[in-house]
Amino acid sequence: MIEASEVETIKKTVSELLEKMTVPVFDTALEVLTGGGQEANDKDAVHIHIQIDEPQVLIGHNGQTLSELERLLRIILNKKLKKEFYVALDINEYKAKKVRYLKDLAVTLADQAIATHEEKVLSPMPNYERRIIHAQLAERTDVVTESRGEGPDRCVVIKPK
Repeated sequence: MIEASEVETIKKTVSELLEKMTVPVFDTALEVLTGGGQEANDKDAVHIHIQIDEPQVLIGHNGQTLSELERLLRIILNKKLKKEFYVALDINEYKAKKVRYLKDLAVTLADQAIATHEEKVLSPMPNYERRIIHAQLAERTDVVTESRGEGPDRCVVIKPK
C-alpha cells in the first residue's frame, strides 16, 4: 500500500526529474493517484497524470519517450521508496485517448471484416496496444484475432469466423 507521505515523495521526485529535463510543471498540473494494480502480482499502482503546454516533448514519436520516461520513473521510485509498485504515467491524457482510439478501431475493423468476409491486418504496434485490440474483441463470437510477425513488425489480424 502506498502511504500519503510516499505520495508526496513521488510528486516531489517527478517534479525534480521534469525540472532537470527543463520541462516546467506546476503542482496543479501534476496528479498522483494510488491503487488498482495492473500487473500479474496485483502490485500497488501509482498513476501519474501531468498536464503541460507542449506535451510532445514528453510523449515523443508514437509515445516512445513517454514509455521510456515511465520506465525510468518506475526504477527511480521503486528504489527511492524501497518497494516495488507499478507506475503508469500519462501526459495530457495521451494514453487514455490512445486506448479509446484503439478500441474504436478494433470494433470498426471487426465490423468491416464481417461485412467483407476478409481479414483486416493492422499496422505493427507494441504489445500493450495489441493486447488492447485482442481484449476489445475477445468476447465477440463473429471474429477472431491473432498476432503475426516478429519483433517490431508484429501486428494484429482480425478475421471473420
